Amino acid sequence: MRIVFFGSPDYAVPSLRACLDLPGAEVVALVTQPDRPRGRSGAALMTPVKQLAVEAGVPVILQPDRVRRDTTEALAALHPDVGVVAASGHILPTHLLEAFPHQVVNVHASLLPRHRGASPVSAAILEGDADTGASIMLVVRELDAGPVIAKVATTIGPLDTTATLTARIADLGAALLADTLPRWVRGELTALPQDDSLVTYAPRLAKEDGLIDWTRSAEEIGRAVRAYSPWPLAMTTRLLSDGTTEPLGILEAWPLPGASTAAPGTVETGDGAPLSDLLPGRRARAVVACGSGRLALLALQRSGRKALPIEDYLNGDRALIGARLGAPAGA
Repeated sequence: MRIVFFGSPDYAVPSLRACLDLPGAEVVALVTQPDRPRGRSGAALMTPVKQLAVEAGVPVILQPDRVRRDTTEALAALHPDVGVVAASGHILPTHLLEAFPHQVVNVHASLLPRHRGASPVSAAILEGDADTGASIMLVVRELDAGPVIAKVATTIGPLDTTATLTARIADLGAALLADTLPRWVRGELTALPQDDSLVTYAPRLAKEDGLIDWTRSAEEIGRAVRAYSPWPLAMTTRLLSDGTTEPLGILEAWPLPGASTAAPGTVETGDGAPLSDLLPGRRARAVVACGSGRLALLALQRSGRKALPIEDYLNGDRALIGARLGAPAGA
């Protein structure tokens, strides 16, 4: 089985490793994003998938900005049997899809048809889904609309963030791929059409998506904090005593029951009570009034400074208590 792998970020690494480890299979080429400047040094770095491919000795590595006919021709010359996609960041044209006798399969990070699109893990957390998972599907020209070969589910825990859940789905999807791909190529499996009546979409996140609306419920805001970790990060603005504002990142938080008489966004002193058995040693030190319920702040980050647990943060900024979050300058 001759495989061409399409992938770029950390999410794709377990799936590439699964393909490399398949008995009787060979990864004959990788298609990944170009090396791009990253970090403070500005040095051009390889994608995580390319790093693994180089170490494994994958013979052909292509890094087009866009997949054009020259890419298709180069891959077709390798006589591949099947393509595997895991978050490559490329749009695959019809002429490329037709170059694979056993088509191209995608390891998508949701239980399709729920959460088609670029941000399925964040969307599952934001929507309060009880579970999510990975789907092995056939790639077609419509976004994530291809027939599904197999699925695997995982429960979304109350502490899961997009980072932790993505890593878990990546491993589950890779294991499912290793079990599914050989049987698919041998013709032992059937791909089933998705139910269009159940389709939801998860569009690509933008930086402004992380801005918190304090009139929403504490449960919704708590999910947003987890869904936007590590990017774009849940953000608010803090109204300072001089009438100006500064950005404030919320890295960890925990929703609490009970209403507050304060305006949404007002920071109040917590009662210091333990928050949950899931958060041993964590206590309510600073609580924000929400549209309904209250949100205990657990870790914050001021612009240009390092993130701090709330106890350390308050040691250097007691004025946070009583401050108004999300209010415009001059309010």
